[in-house]
Amino acid sequence: MAIVAGGMLGLAGAILQTLTRNPLAEPGLMGVSAGGVLAIVIFMIASAGGSAGQSSDAGLMLPFWALIGGMATGMLVYLLSWQNGSDPVRLVLTGVLVAGMCSAFTSVLLLWADEYQIVRIIRWTIGSTSGRVWVHWHMLWPLAAVAVPLGLLCAGVANVLQLGDGVARGLGMGVERARLLLLFAAALLTAGAVAVVGAVGFIGLVGPHMARRIVGSDVRRLFPLSVLITAILLIGSDIVARTITIGWLGRLTGLDIPDTAGLPVGAVTALLGAPFFLYLLLRNPRGGF
Repeated sequence: MAIVAGGMLGLAGAILQTLTRNPLAEPGLMGVSAGGVLAIVIFMIASAGGSAGQSSDAGLMLPFWALIGGMATGMLVYLLSWQNGSDPVRLVLTGVLVAGMCSAFTSVLLLWADEYQIVRIIRWTIGSTSGRVWVHWHMLWPLAAVAVPLGLLCAGVANVLQLGDGVARGLGMGVERARLLLLFAAALLTAGAVAVVGAVGFIGLVGPHMARRIVGSDVRRLFPLSVLITAILLIGSDIVARTITIGWLGRLTGLDIPDTAGLPVGAVTALLGAPFFLYLLLRNPRGGF
């Protein structure tokens, strides 16, 4: 699951960076990750104490709701950014706004959650592969089987779009249809991954950049390599997360943390990606490749 979800996030990041011509773009840009987590929080709190919350299948329903919430948020971002056509800059700003609103609603809803729910919600917010079973895999692979080939087949369209809207129209391409296709592919890839492993941050930013350094900006080679590199990064981060224990933090702070407690994989990717994000920002503060 870590390998497949990592590949999906890497491809989504490569699509969004190419589409927006922004090196700081990543899968959480469209608010899909935040929307998926918000849907999970709403379901968990709404079903608390009811028959849905007490069902043994309640935990298996969470990925389903995350997928619905993520896709709905991606559609909302596209509709809100539409103004006589879509624009990459407006799309980025709208995505950041919607993601912030979803995160704010999630924080407010946490006030109604009990301690057990808060722990589960935080793991979804950070991203984790712990507690995943074969049922989750059977939900992930059909989504990957559709979304990954779709994203890879969009390479030719993305290559033309990154030349600019004027050039794309001059070559006879329907720019709005092409942009909508790429956004749909990125949203489906992100929502599918988030539905199973949660909102793993930064991994979709780092992987495509590493791939771009190797093969350049030709997305026919960039997209497949982004899938491979990001999959390796996420499985490596997962191994690190399961190896490092944070029992020493409990002894240091007095908190009730078991000696064998490990890190969620999202914490490891954040430690990897945050310095990389800062490096990109300092290296090219105006954006662009």
